[in-house]
Amino acid sequence: MFRLNPQTAKKVRRFKAIKRGYYSFLAVAIVVVITAFGELLVNSRALFVSYEGDWYFPTYTKFHPGTDFGLDYDYEVDYRALRAQWQEQGSDNWLLMPLVPYNPFENDARDQAFKPTAPSWSTQHYLGTDSTSRDILARLFYGIRIALLFSFAFVGAVYFVGIAVGCAMGFFGGTFDLLFQRLIEIWSNIPFLYMVIIVFSVIPDTLSVGFRITVLLLVMVLFSWTSMTYYMRTETYKEKARDYVAAARIIGASNTRIIFRHVLPNVISTLVTFMPFTVIGAIAAITALDFLGFGLPPPTPSLGELLKQGLSTLRTAPWIVTSSFGTLVAILTLVTFIGEAVRESFDPKKFTMYR
Repeated sequence: MFRLNPQTAKKVRRFKAIKRGYYSFLAVAIVVVITAFGELLVNSRALFVSYEGDWYFPTYTKFHPGTDFGLDYDYEVDYRALRAQWQEQGSDNWLLMPLVPYNPFENDARDQAFKPTAPSWSTQHYLGTDSTSRDILARLFYGIRIALLFSFAFVGAVYFVGIAVGCAMGFFGGTFDLLFQRLIEIWSNIPFLYMVIIVFSVIPDTLSVGFRITVLLLVMVLFSWTSMTYYMRTETYKEKARDYVAAARIIGASNTRIIFRHVLPNVISTLVTFMPFTVIGAIAAITALDFLGFGLPPPTPSLGELLKQGLSTLRTAPWIVTSSFGTLVAILTLVTFIGEAVRESFDPKKFTMYR
């Protein structure tokens, strides 16, 4: 049975007592779970297909050409058209589509013209389409998933580098600490936005989308880990001077054991309070870069790209900027509430009595 130590359990109870932060955490957790299985809700492929007594599951399997269902083409089936055809013919064959039967990349140009269309329940474009006739809800849905995955990867990488370097600076001190302080001061003065522009100007568009996203993540991490080292360095200096570290040295504990078994467990609670705000910074940064055209490579769905479209079509298609801006504000607000609750529940001064 997994059990928390008494101090951690006490902090968790404090966090649950802050209802705004706790319910925001549950809401974000639900969003993460839903987006993880997003293909079951937002997708142009059918969930189930019953054809001539056989069952097909196109969502998580290979694509099926039209010839698999008696059609006269060998490219992937348009399942919406196939469902309409079977319903018109009164066929016993049937299929089940997701709630939003569109993927974030397809252009649903009804009048053979790529243009934004207003929200419509009849066409199942519940938030309308963008300037190239792509479903806004589908792009928002997958844009949120990409933003969350990107921010989680960003936080993990920044914390790994920042904790490792900051802990080493605070624990060993001396020349090592002084040298890294000067290097960090120099590195932190390099303009981040200019570096992103330079890097993406030399990366060819022929490279895969996954590779370009990885490069963007690495560039952001390289210029974002420095601030975490200062917090970690300060906390490590403070813990290194305590009596339990001296006692561990006396009984022969190695530096590795002292760092991983004594110092890190006592400073990690302080770093946890910065985690939600680091997530906010990552989401805001990737959205801003997408808005400027230096973020995720097209046609990757993103909130920043929709905001850019929305501003350019503010008078003719206000639903684009309304949907994207509202989604961004909702996500950032929920994560902010979580961060405030975590900071308050982990604050030692608030729950300490001095005699």
